[in-house]
This record gives sequence, C-alpha cells and structure tokens, in this order.
Amino acid sequence: MSDTNSFHRANSLLGSDQSCDVLVVGGGINGTGIARDLAGRGWRVVLCEQDDLGAHTSSASSKLIHGGLRYLEYREFGLVRKALLERERLLRSAPHIMWPMRFVLPHDAHMRPAWMIRLGLWLYDHLAPRRFLPGCETVDLNHSPLGAPLQPQWQRGFVYSDGWVDDARLVVLCAMDASELGASILTRTRCTAITPDGDGWCATLQAQGAREPTTLRARAVVNAAGPWVERVLRDGMGVRSNPTHLRLVKGSHIVVPRCTAHDHAYILQGEDGRIVFVIPYEQDFTLIGTTDVAFQGDPSAVRIDDDEVAYLCQTVNRYLKQAVTPQDVRWSYAGVRPLLDDAQSSASAVTRDYRLQVSNEPAPWLTVWGGKITTFRVLAEQAATQVGELLGSRRLPWTAHAWLPGGNLLEHVNTEEVLIHPQAAFAGLQAHLLRQLPWLDDALASRWCRAYGGRVFRMLAHVSHPDALGREVSPGLHEIELSYLRRHEWARTAEDILWRRSKLGLHYSPSERQAVADWLTAQG
Repeated sequence: MSDTNSFHRANSLLGSDQSCDVLVVGGGINGTGIARDLAGRGWRVVLCEQDDLGAHTSSASSKLIHGGLRYLEYREFGLVRKALLERERLLRSAPHIMWPMRFVLPHDAHMRPAWMIRLGLWLYDHLAPRRFLPGCETVDLNHSPLGAPLQPQWQRGFVYSDGWVDDARLVVLCAMDASELGASILTRTRCTAITPDGDGWCATLQAQGAREPTTLRARAVVNAAGPWVERVLRDGMGVRSNPTHLRLVKGSHIVVPRCTAHDHAYILQGEDGRIVFVIPYEQDFTLIGTTDVAFQGDPSAVRIDDDEVAYLCQTVNRYLKQAVTPQDVRWSYAGVRPLLDDAQSSASAVTRDYRLQVSNEPAPWLTVWGGKITTFRVLAEQAATQVGELLGSRRLPWTAHAWLPGGNLLEHVNTEEVLIHPQAAFAGLQAHLLRQLPWLDDALASRWCRAYGGRVFRMLAHVSHPDALGREVSPGLHEIELSYLRRHEWARTAEDILWRRSKLGLHYSPSERQAVADWLTAQG
C-alpha cells in the first residue's frame, strides 16, 4: 500500500466533516502515548507524524526503563520516584518487549565512597514499591563471573535492578492501541500549518506523495513534536513569545560484538563523571552509550561523529579487559533529546523531567516539553486529563493497569506463577506457540513472541503448516510477517522493518537487507 493510499484510507475515518476533537502532532512515544490515552477516554483523535512512527528520538534511546539512578545525585527525588513507580507498571504492561535487567556498578573509590553508593542504592530500592524486581547487593568482582570481563583493579561492585525496552516497538504498540480505540494514525504526514478557527484550529496536513494537502478542523491541538516542538509552536501555531524553551542534546550509541558471557549490564563512570551503559544486545552484540553533546541543526539529520565513538571506547576501555576500538563498531545511531532547559551548564545535569504547558489562547492547545521514555505513560495520563479540562470534560484515566497490544500473556498461559513474575508468562507464551506449531523453529518462535507477544496468534491465525508462512524473503523473515507489519504496524520501507519494527538489519548482510526492500517495492 502506498503512503498516499494509506493516508486517504485513514483520512476517510475522520468523517465527512474532516474534524476531530484533538489533533496530536508528533508520532514519538509522547505523541502516541497521549493519542492512546485520549482515544481510550472517548475523544476523537487524529495523530500525524512527518516520518515513520518513532523514527527519531524515540528509537534512539539507551533502551532502558529505569528510575535514573544518577539523577539522585542532582537531588531529583521526585523524578526518580515517579520513574520508579512507572518502571514496574510498564514491565507488567508489555512483558514481551520489556523485561527486568540487572546492572553491575564497579566501585571507583576515587569517585565516591562505598557508603555513599550504598545509600544511593538503598534510596533507589525504597523510593517506590518493588513487587518482583530484586534489590541491590554487593559483589566481589574477583570471585564472580560478573567481574570476568573487567580489568583486575575493579575488585568490588554493586548490583541493582532496572528494565530493558524495545523503544521503537513501544511506540508502535501505543499507536496500535490508539488506532484500535478509534484514533486515526497518519504516518508520513506533515502538519504544515495550524491556524485558529473560531474556538478551535484549522490544520493543513500534507501526506508524502499526495498532490494536495488535506484540511482538518480540531477542537484542540497537542504539540508533541519532540525536538521540533518549538518550531511547531512558533511557526505552525503562531505562538511567538513563550517563556519555556528546549535544550537539544545529542545522544549517540555504538553496537559492537558481544563483550560479556552473562546477561547483566554494566553502568560505568568515566573520569569526567558521566556514566556509560554497556548492555547485552540482540544476542550477539553489546550496546554502548550514551553521549551528551549540545546540538544545533536539523534533528532529522543527526549522526554520531568520530569524537563520540572515541569517547565511548575510551570510557569502557577504562574498565574492560578486552579493548573496544572504533573498528569494532558494527552499527551506531544518534538521536536528539529535547530536554527542558533549566539553565544548567552541563548537558548531563539538565533535568529529564517534563512540563505540560496548556492554554486556551487563541484556542485550546497543550505542548509537551521534555520527558523520558520511562515516564511516557504518566505524562500521557496528565496530558489527556488537561486536554479534557480544556474541552470541558475531564474523563477518567485508564492506562495505569492496562496492557499494551500483545502484553496480556495471561490468556495464553495457565499457571499461577505469572501473577508473581511477568517473565514467567513469556516463557509460557513461547511454549504454547510451539505446542500449536511444533514444526516451528525455536529461534523464530522466540523472536516472534518477543516482538508480538500474544498478537503472534493473530499473525499466525490461519497458519497450520510451513508453506502458509509464505516465502522466506531473508533469513527468518517470511512474507506473512512482512504483510502483517504493513497492514497493522504502518511499516512502509525496509528501514522501518529492519531497524525499528525489528533489529534484523543488524544480523543481515547488505544483500539480505536489499531483498526486503525489493519485496516491498514489488508490493507497490
């Protein structure tokens, strides 16, 4: 399906009057989260995104659901508590794309005394309830497998819990939920102008490939454009004077061959005081990041530079036995984080909290400033409530205990253990799939369960034998999955599929990646 046809199909859902209650501008995690919450409260919602869902900042994170241990140092106790409360909610809402991870913090006595680290970790464990994540503990790195990848001078460490997330898939799941609740999701559709129209707004939407723009009337506008939020507010909505501003910070990551033989991650502190994560990634790789570099320019054209690669290698080489070099880098990515400017001199010290700005002038609007992926749900909940108040009807929140699409693994698992730990449900889901399709390859079953959770049974609803999967376009990627991604997840290009809906691009050769692009081209 072409982007133009997709736009017209979604556009027809808006109704003959081409109107909605709320137009959400921006298809990152905040925009899709807000659209989902609003749609679940019964509002008529349209979301437009100029590119693919999560194509920029929201797919360029460190892939962590975390409270932000280092934010305690800046006394951001409220932000840390808010994030810790959300951490377990999110891990329960979609255990196929989010799961617990243990982090190893080697102790550097020159940086901080051990008692200070223990106090910080005790606070981290107790600022919010933990139902299934284990608490912190000390570890003798000389006599533990966790110390094996480290240089011998790192003798003592601490271990604590946080979570991992497939960030790009989280964005897609929010958009899917919003769509199934009645929202219209318009990808590759730029909002070129938003002008006041009586007590609402008149928006001009231009789809890629469409000859003419479409006009949409909205009672309220949510500006969740991430790094572009000031541009939308100023150039799109005509709000020229505003006291709140963004600070754009580039964060870059590198992916190298696997550095460790265990499933724990490391949090390493550089000599400059910044921290860098070393995270097991995609079975065969290690993810290393991130940097904090002030950014000016076009956020869609952001790239990692050689100095950042060298910095990340230098930081981890202070700890690892086997040095990481720029030549080891198999893939890299960079994103621009739109942080709330709080006048801090250091990019690392800038708050990761958010601010919601609302106004009825010249018509109802809400702008999202800042934020982080862990707090997207509570941000969306607060935003939806405030938008409702602008529209004269508060309506009740509902997402705190809701599953994301595919996250309700309980319906496929018959065991009491899942009530204690969500990952037990995932193991049960995979076993259930293999009982239904015993000829299915174990690795493929595992990947599908991780990507789609309970929705894997929708994708395979009419599959009873291997031929029904269709042609294997590239290793482990069949036509049935490609068609599902196009129909249900707004995937249009090979990049959408290989680097956001999955990370198969990391495992494929150039010719195998090209085969996916060729298949999509052949579909029209």
